[in-house]
Amino acid sequence: MNMPKGWLSILIGVFTIMELLFVFSSCGWNMSETPREPDYSYSQEPEDKPEPVEVQQEGTAVHASVSRIVKKVSPSVVGITTAHLQRDTLWEDAQVIEGIGSGVIVHPTGYILTNDHVVGGNPTNINVILQNGDELAGRTLWSDPTLDLAIIKVDAIDLPAAVLGDSQQLEVGDMAIAIGTPLGLQFKHTVTSGIISALNRTVQVPTERGQNFMEDLIQTDASINPGNSGGPLINARGEVIGINTIKVTSAEGIGFAIPIDIAKPIIKHFVEEGEFVTPYIGIVGFDREIARYYKQEKDIQEGVYVVDMDERGPAYKAGLRVDDIITHVGQKKVTKMLELRSAIYSYKVGDRVNIRFLRRGKEHLVEMTLVKKPI
Repeated sequence: MNMPKGWLSILIGVFTIMELLFVFSSCGWNMSETPREPDYSYSQEPEDKPEPVEVQQEGTAVHASVSRIVKKVSPSVVGITTAHLQRDTLWEDAQVIEGIGSGVIVHPTGYILTNDHVVGGNPTNINVILQNGDELAGRTLWSDPTLDLAIIKVDAIDLPAAVLGDSQQLEVGDMAIAIGTPLGLQFKHTVTSGIISALNRTVQVPTERGQNFMEDLIQTDASINPGNSGGPLINARGEVIGINTIKVTSAEGIGFAIPIDIAKPIIKHFVEEGEFVTPYIGIVGFDREIARYYKQEKDIQEGVYVVDMDERGPAYKAGLRVDDIITHVGQKKVTKMLELRSAIYSYKVGDRVNIRFLRRGKEHLVEMTLVKKPI
């Protein structure tokens, strides 16, 4: 599902209305805190079915509700510091570039979810700072720059893992709370709150690897600042519904989070198998709403519109073509790219998967073998 170069000029025109200045929320600061001896004396009990927190209109009740949610989730939120070696020329000495971000513990055995732009790029050092101030060495197990997600691991047990919510059930106007480490470790576990401002946003983000289109993002007015990247976006039940990623610097109160549902199958693979290799089918797809801009048509059917393909990929070899509309992966219905990715990521490389799609109104069924995503 990489973006072929030939389509960048067309897509840039398609998304002209979204030409805002985005910036990743990870920056570098000098860190001077002294590591402390670890103390894993956590007593948080896991909650399979968290009770919803009643939110009332009166200001004191809302503040009390936010306070309860924060107390519940904060032990699962971590600060992350990184160090990269950078050399501008062959003749110059390498410089250490330090960065800071956030993450959230997603399993008691030390799996932590964060952003690719926080821990990607092979850092020489990753430190994870727990709520009690303890520092643990971390290592990157998996990272995907197109999703801007990464999984890191620390050697610890009985860590307080967050409860993951259902990002498919979100509605505009729902409460949204962000917890992270903006602007430096002295501001770790900063809390901001707001609402879900919009859903299913697609934005174009410039990266060191070129232009990237991030799909199905959650838009929120909860403040997201440099260092918040990788931290959780939380709902009124105290569940993680997204991973904070980028903000608009040319406007106030416009930030974005990656829906947590895309990360669930990835986390499941790591917990059950100890690894995850990204499966690949080789298409560029648009959701129904974005397809309306692209095709300039009002009568657009549900599904994922294939707008470009890797001719060496499994989808093309199985018989899919541009303008086909993918409707099902296996038995799971897909109406947007988030659902398609989640469905594909629930499989393994080498698995054979049935794909149902529409071509000129007629349904077709093909089987394809998933391959490893090209680097």
